Amino acid sequence: MKKLILLLLFGILCFDLSAQNKITLIADQAETQISKHIYGHFAEHLGRCIYDGIYVGENNTGIPNTAGVRNDVIKALKDLKIPNLRWPGGCFADTYHWKDGVGPKNERKPIENLTWGNVREDNSFGTNEFLNMCELLGAEPYLAVNMNTGTVQEAVEWVQYANHANGTSYLADIRKKSGREKPWNVKFWGIGNESWDCGGNMTVDHYIDLYKQYATAMTSYSNTEKLFRVAVGPGTPDYKWTEEIMKNIPARRFEGVSIHHYSVIDWGNKGSSSQFTDEEYFKTMQQAWRMEEIVRTNCEVMDKYDPKKRVALIVDEWGGWYETDPDGHGQLYQQNTMRDAMIAGLTLNIFNNHADRVRMANLAQMVNVLQSVILTNKEKIILTPTYHVMEMYKVHQDAFLVPVQILSNDFVMGDNRIPAVSASASKDQSGKLHISLTNIDNTKGQEVEIDLKGIKAKHVTGRILTSSKVQDHNTFDTPTNVVPKTFKNASISKGTLKVTMPPNSVIVLELGS
Repeated sequence: MKKLILLLLFGILCFDLSAQNKITLIADQAETQISKHIYGHFAEHLGRCIYDGIYVGENNTGIPNTAGVRNDVIKALKDLKIPNLRWPGGCFADTYHWKDGVGPKNERKPIENLTWGNVREDNSFGTNEFLNMCELLGAEPYLAVNMNTGTVQEAVEWVQYANHANGTSYLADIRKKSGREKPWNVKFWGIGNESWDCGGNMTVDHYIDLYKQYATAMTSYSNTEKLFRVAVGPGTPDYKWTEEIMKNIPARRFEGVSIHHYSVIDWGNKGSSSQFTDEEYFKTMQQAWRMEEIVRTNCEVMDKYDPKKRVALIVDEWGGWYETDPDGHGQLYQQNTMRDAMIAGLTLNIFNNHADRVRMANLAQMVNVLQSVILTNKEKIILTPTYHVMEMYKVHQDAFLVPVQILSNDFVMGDNRIPAVSASASKDQSGKLHISLTNIDNTKGQEVEIDLKGIKAKHVTGRILTSSKVQDHNTFDTPTNVVPKTFKNASISKGTLKVTMPPNSVIVLELGS
């Protein structure tokens, strides 16, 4: 009985296929705000993410741009209301020295991208270009500090360059000479990246000692806004790492802990991004559902040392990962299908439902790499199924979480089963109630009953993203093959909302009186 109660409180309970999917909204407990920063993104110097994807150069006459950043990408991201953007990596950050990428472009030091293919870069997209782009997007920058091949002094000077007022430091004077007088006031700083692997292959004890040096030196006392410092957490379900971080870093020295999780079938054979079997699809969904366990268990560890939830859990890399497409479009370039829409819908529901602790996340990655929201090819652009899910879900940004209890049918493959239906709900500042639903079963539709007890709602409208096959995707020749459409298979009667969900579908509903 105790286990059953815990599962109900957690929000997911699996019944057999003959059971009815039932959801209960606990509207009178809408107290936790879903941070808009859960809907953040990640842009690394990798493949065609930065150069050719985001940045085409100021002198490019074939592709409209603002200060070298593609105008079509700017518009798409502004429409998405992206709240923050992580840069410059990833593993790239572990060998990146920010001073190489500032000053006159013809004097910048070219570099070899040691992490991703030894590709030579001219450093024309550096700190100024990135932070100015974030201003264009209305997004907060999230900078990843080089803790592997960099130094504490280098990190401190980056803070000074970005945040100190003109005339208060030598680095602020350098910034002015580079064309920027006002500071950017960067709040979010990740101290290290994957320090258990490409970021130095450190033990947790070594990382903690080094972290404390960086965090102490970078701390702003009077002349900049308070920094939000993110410590590196585990990249696997290594909850001992999380425990040591929470136990041994002083509370005044960190504001967040980061974790990473990718929905990968097999790291040795990740499979095709668009030509995959039903079995491979199911295995990907199993990995996507692992995010729930990873988030929940990390939260439980953090609660032991931080019951007031002062420290945020930051999932600053997540998404699907497959083999690079063999079409020559760039390293880690992969097509984005309805499978990725399922990952996005399910994962964002998980984050929303843990909004009391999860207060930032970053989809990997933004353009032309991994689970991108945008793909580019010269002057052409595609908005992917993942883009459309995040656009539909943006109604949850900064709204108040409405807790849900879910009884879900199973999605079954052989002897394995996972919940077919996931959901999250929120109430925005105007009082509108939104419910997001995913049905990851690619063979069976789902009838869902939602108890609206205590909720005054008479009308329901909605949008749906679905397609006949989970392999379906948009191409440069058919860019609107998979797009959201009006959803009409939902009705309210006697305090119950009934929804008919097709296979592999993402739905967002709005209730009104």
